[in-house]
Amino acid sequence: MGPRVAIIGVFDGVHRGHQALIEQARSLAGAGEVVALTFDPHPLTVVNPDAAPLMLGAIDDRIDQLTAAGVDEVVVVDFTTAVSEQSPEEFVREFVHQRARANAVVVGDNFRFGHRALGDVRTLEELGGTYGFSVHDVDLRRDVQTYSSTRAREALVGGDLATVTQVLGRPFSYRGVVVHGDHRGRTLGVPTANITIAADRAAPADGVYAGRVRRPGTHGPPMTAAISVGSNPQYAGTERRIEAHVLDEESLDLYDQEIDVEFLTRLRGQQVFDSEAAFIEQMQADIRAARAIGEASEAS
Repeated sequence: MGPRVAIIGVFDGVHRGHQALIEQARSLAGAGEVVALTFDPHPLTVVNPDAAPLMLGAIDDRIDQLTAAGVDEVVVVDFTTAVSEQSPEEFVREFVHQRARANAVVVGDNFRFGHRALGDVRTLEELGGTYGFSVHDVDLRRDVQTYSSTRAREALVGGDLATVTQVLGRPFSYRGVVVHGDHRGRTLGVPTANITIAADRAAPADGVYAGRVRRPGTHGPPMTAAISVGSNPQYAGTERRIEAHVLDEESLDLYDQEIDVEFLTRLRGQQVFDSEAAFIEQMQADIRAARAIGEASEAS
């Protein structure tokens, strides 16, 4: 067995910068294990709530994404006021030494930790001598400019899916439980699986998208979908949600099930049409566009 190598961070979105860190840790671990120490909720929700970002995914998403990227074990740190007030040594002793049982730690060269972010890489190296782990810092300055959760978040809320996909290294997906909506889509011949957008979660800009729907934990192929994000202004809606119409699956029942809605291409912004007939005509055009994009995606 090789060493247990720990990485530390929020890892929201597990973007390509995070993936580079995991690759470094994986290389160092060899036949050993890579352990991710991640925080939930985001530390800013505790120390500065007004500055807390909307999250690209819930903690379950993050665990799945870290595992897919090569992490063997995820240790979720329940970030409380007490944790925020820990000294650098207290944090290292409880989480790096006792919980992660790390023999080595890989962090970015700008890593900070402990109360008021008093600890840095040099502090970590000093504590490593006490608690028996080596420290390996990675120069992420170039990656921070290109790959960051903030950049992905800003592109997402602006509807720039191309940038989001570049930063994440995969299409953005939103995981949620399907709830009952107005049931209007079924009467229009376009039934949808509806997900309420959580107050602390980032979602694509209002509009219509081509994408796919997956059931987490299943191995079947994803289902092509036309997706609407917004409050349904055609019918004066007020609740912002994601509505996914799965193509060729009119009898599909996903109520109360968890699904991943994956966004591939933005087709258009939200519009209000002069008549319901015009609205239905546009929806059918959106479905045809989503079908074409889905077929092209499957072929690539």
